[in-house]
Amino acid sequence: MRDDSPQWIAHLPVLPPRERDSHKGDYGRILVIGGSVGMAGAIGLAGMAALRSGAGLVKLAVPASCLPTVASFEPSYMTVPLAEDSRGRLSGAAREQIGELVEEATSVAIGPGLGQSDALVDLVEWLFQTFPRPLVVDADALNALAKGNRLRGHVAQRVAAGAGPRVLTPHPGEFRRLWGGAADSREDQQLQAFALAKQTETVIVLKGSRTFVTDGRLAYVNRTGNPGMATGGSGDVLTGITATLLAQQFEWRGGKALGAACLATYWHGLAGDQAAAELGEVSLIASDLLRFLPAAIRGGRDARATSDPRSP
Repeated sequence: MRDDSPQWIAHLPVLPPRERDSHKGDYGRILVIGGSVGMAGAIGLAGMAALRSGAGLVKLAVPASCLPTVASFEPSYMTVPLAEDSRGRLSGAAREQIGELVEEATSVAIGPGLGQSDALVDLVEWLFQTFPRPLVVDADALNALAKGNRLRGHVAQRVAAGAGPRVLTPHPGEFRRLWGGAADSREDQQLQAFALAKQTETVIVLKGSRTFVTDGRLAYVNRTGNPGMATGGSGDVLTGITATLLAQQFEWRGGKALGAACLATYWHGLAGDQAAAELGEVSLIASDLLRFLPAAIRGGRDARATSDPRSP
């Protein structure tokens, strides 16, 4: 990193113990929007990850034809059928239904298995600009924001509308589309992510080996994770964890959105490391992360980041 690099985070947030008289309403009502024909598993993974990372209630909003498949993955979350187009993707008519659903949500995630269409571009931009609580944007929802460079152009409108914190979780290819060009190196792409987070007043989770998390002021380079996690669905698990942590009650000097993104990345990678230790990197699949997530959370309560991103 050069002289214009951010301040490095040395300590991650720690969630407080649960009160004995608490109830499910105290731990967040998470809404995940996405899914389409052929990509129902993505939103199922995100929903199960939200549950495993401590959400009180999880609801998945999906195209009507996908609902039986999504509902069959896990009985602990709720499902809602939405209007769809002829290709099994959410249609523009789903916007009114989603508007009602987000009213009761503590945090929302959009993108896993979403697909791409003009109607979805409009839907993502509307939610991004107006939802008053935390929003995680992943996968095809990021591609929707990248269309027409929509991300940079609406910060003032978002602030005026009272929109809540925004966490974007791109892999390097998705980030190139958001930024509008390629970088010469991973370090240069990190600098671009730092700049874009600052310009757009968002938290960016630049996924990959040593995932980079920044809000344009502070930054964290994750040390957990391994190449076995380079498999379909791994990012959907991270989305669910992040959405849940955004709904939890904790205080952290860097702010809840950045803290939630950093801690989610740490837990996610730690689950991957424990899965790889038992199963091997070659055989690891995304659903394995769900199985090892509880142990990762228990083992990661006193997580410490490193202040030097170049250290091994």
